[in-house]
Amino acid sequence: MKAIVNVYLKQGVLDPQGKAAHHALGSLGFKGINDVRIGKQIVLDVDSSVTSEMIKEMCETLLANTVIEDYDFELKP
Repeated sequence: MKAIVNVYLKQGVLDPQGKAAHHALGSLGFKGINDVRIGKQIVLDVDSSVTSEMIKEMCETLLANTVIEDYDFELKP
């Protein structure tokens, strides 16, 4: 089973990497992009005993800095 965790900066938190990517995309001629936010994806290979509550605890204690980051996750068979 896989747990897919997406971590991204909260709205209102400055994202200099996203701003740089936004500027670069515009410089390359890509139009219609209003904003870019850069995050990270963590893929955990887990066994069937791992629950959603356990994944949430992992995110809250290690995988995400909940002061400045939000996260979501999905368990896939």
